[in-house]
Amino acid sequence: MIDMKQIKENVTNKINPQKKEESIKIERMDTKMTNSTKMVAAIGETIHIKGDVSGSESLVIHGHVEGNIDLKGHNVTIGKNGNVEANIIANNIIVEGKLDGDMNGNEKVIIKESGNVHGNIISPRVTLEDGALFKGSIEMEPRKIESVTQTSENKPEIPKEKPKRISA
Repeated sequence: MIDMKQIKENVTNKINPQKKEESIKIERMDTKMTNSTKMVAAIGETIHIKGDVSGSESLVIHGHVEGNIDLKGHNVTIGKNGNVEANIIANNIIVEGKLDGDMNGNEKVIIKESGNVHGNIISPRVTLEDGALFKGSIEMEPRKIESVTQTSENKPEIPKEKPKRISA
């Protein structure tokens, strides 16, 4: 299992400033929704990762990843040059490159015009842009709403059947 913090520490210690574009990059992204600064990790075009990827931040993939990607509560973006052979679990998944694997998006999945996906999608919202290539199945279910325990006050009334009369 590969931890994103471990990757950042190893790569940051070993790269020189001129090659930061080719390796894993850390970018700050301002989000309008939270008014806070969030970290986004990026896997560069020349990086090849074999194994499971998990972490607690969003990820942009421009390189090659084989394994499983589990970033629940965060976003995964596969760039135009990205090539991923993995099952992905994330909040939002955007595919601009190539993906061979299943996607489970808690909020939504978007396959862009340049995207090429071979796998199944489970998400409440799915967007396939004109020109996108997709082979698989799509299962769209709205977010699960916590069931409300019904009391006698809010139980729906069941109409009682009238007794049937049998005449001879």
